[in-house]
Amino acid sequence: MTSSPHYIPQSDPPLPPWETLPTMYDLPSDNPEEPGLPDDFHFLQPLLLYLTFQPVNWNPELVYSAADLNLYYDLQHLLWYKRPDWFGVVGVEKLYKGQDLRLSYVTWQEPANPFVVVELLSPGTEDEDLGTRRESAVDKPPSKWEVYERILRIPYYVVFSRYTNELRAFQLVGGHYEPMNLTEGRLLMPEIDLSLGLWQGSFRDIERLWLRWFSLTGELIPAPTEEAAAATERAIIAEQEATQAKRKVEQ
Repeated sequence: MTSSPHYIPQSDPPLPPWETLPTMYDLPSDNPEEPGLPDDFHFLQPLLLYLTFQPVNWNPELVYSAADLNLYYDLQHLLWYKRPDWFGVVGVEKLYKGQDLRLSYVTWQEPANPFVVVELLSPGTEDEDLGTRRESAVDKPPSKWEVYERILRIPYYVVFSRYTNELRAFQLVGGHYEPMNLTEGRLLMPEIDLSLGLWQGSFRDIERLWLRWFSLTGELIPAPTEEAAAATERAIIAEQEATQAKRKVEQ
């Protein structure tokens, strides 16, 4: 008598990583022993980038940016992260799952990887930021350059030194970063209708050379305080013009 075939029941399909792996609530959000802790410039410069990152061809509700926030990137090493000085994302809500301020940016829990990352050179971090230090040991985290280029494949990587005022940028081309050329002193990013360049001016009452966002054609993207100041100035001018016109009529 021939026995009937014995079938092994099929298990349910594996759940996606955003349902099974650690979330931002499970992973550490701070490491006080990490080198390159922020100074005044590392607070103000990312703030200006944050305030002026306004891609006009995207719904503002789907534009997110952050400074000095843990960026988790490796499914095989869940505690490995980088901490960019600033990064911007499009296609992502400002709140985590539309509900909570982020503690960190966990890429397997988010709908998109960063679109652009900015690193501000500091003594002790330059080799990693510029990709001249590469980790080959399997038990060591890769450098920022390797994470941004090879793992997350971030389209634009920008490095700025406040010591030399040198701006360097790299665009992902064929899976590798290639140096970008400046166009009229700015880095063009047509996918988001913005450009990034240096601006000599006063921000938070500090006059210096700042890195900030422009339109593709070179107009400044104003920070909220600048918009308010410009609106006040327009109102004053309009009032002066109205007063002058009234005087001419009376004469």
